[in-house]
Amino acid sequence: MESARESAVISGPLAGVRVIDMATVVMGPYAAQILGDLGADVIKIESPNDTVRVGALHRTPGMTPLNLNVNRNKRSVTLNLKDEGEHAKALELIGTADILITNMRIDALRRLGMDYDSLAAANPRLVYAHAQGFRSDSDRARLAAYDETVQAASGLLDLAQRAGDVGAPVVLPSIFGDKVAALTIVYAALAALVHQRATGRGQHIEVPMVDTLLAFNLVEHLQGRTFEPPMGPTGFPLSMNKGHRARPTKDGLAMVIPYSPQNFRDLFAAAGRPDLAEDPRVNGEFIDSARDGEDLAALLETVTPRLTTAQWAEVCAKHSIPFGPVLRLDEAAEDPYVQGGHLLDVAEHPSEGAYRVVGIPLDFSATPASVRRHAPLPGQHTDEVLGELARGEVRR
Repeated sequence: MESARESAVISGPLAGVRVIDMATVVMGPYAAQILGDLGADVIKIESPNDTVRVGALHRTPGMTPLNLNVNRNKRSVTLNLKDEGEHAKALELIGTADILITNMRIDALRRLGMDYDSLAAANPRLVYAHAQGFRSDSDRARLAAYDETVQAASGLLDLAQRAGDVGAPVVLPSIFGDKVAALTIVYAALAALVHQRATGRGQHIEVPMVDTLLAFNLVEHLQGRTFEPPMGPTGFPLSMNKGHRARPTKDGLAMVIPYSPQNFRDLFAAAGRPDLAEDPRVNGEFIDSARDGEDLAALLETVTPRLTTAQWAEVCAKHSIPFGPVLRLDEAAEDPYVQGGHLLDVAEHPSEGAYRVVGIPLDFSATPASVRRHAPLPGQHTDEVLGELARGEVRR
């Protein structure tokens, strides 16, 4: 990834596509940022009071770490949608768009004349991606949704409780629901864009967070409930194994995950415990994780402290045993793998100075994605964008 810089040069597979980001917090803005990384011209219609602009860590008010990470490759336009003249400008701007992303409540959108039916009448090519907590046809449609409540409603906390055997499970320490939904918005919008290019018609896309995360969780966890009548409970056995955790090494923590009987025997021999390789549980055709998983995990933790993390890395590479050191995020920028992928390069922001840019985790051989614009100040591009609008300069 090249360093972030202000540039009018458009590159990437979505060059020529215009996206209007009329979303707040993370889900919608993150989706729009990804489309911007892929080359789209993303215009953010925003309020300066967006949650991502609020936080203790900043050099300039509103320029928080979260804002820098979800609003790059965008132009910021501040418009008061309750003002008649500025509302008209917003509608005119949306009329130039291929894709609109919003997570505003449907009642508010209707009052503003910014629901799909109203906007599609003026711009039938518009791909309208509406993200919300729950399906619009459900009795929960008007409920507020936050990542923690979505993790609960999608069954993720139930899985955490059962796997950890705890009474009160902790939510996954990541805004998981928002980001999974954001990725879903991206692929749904791109699919609709293909249809738009073929037919000249847009469409309405609804992305409910709870439905999205529930479907995501059930890919492997539906298990015995796949069948009717059920053949067993939900929960993918390997993931639900309580011994499925990082192991202590001589100098740290690492994921050392022997899967096959041979993996276990090689690991025990490397730890200087060849006697354990004679255990009948690691000498069959396969490891019975449901029956022996937890006991074998406990046995593993008696031998992994015998070697350092680096020594285990060599052993596991030699014997094809799944292995991964636990990355400390505070040390990520110094990690050779992270540096090699340009995943946390330093760039110079016009107002914020030096900062770390979260890299683009993919590579296109013909149409490379790039970070072309730093996250903007609130309303930084209002005059520029409205000037283009007045002159009829619409990039497609």
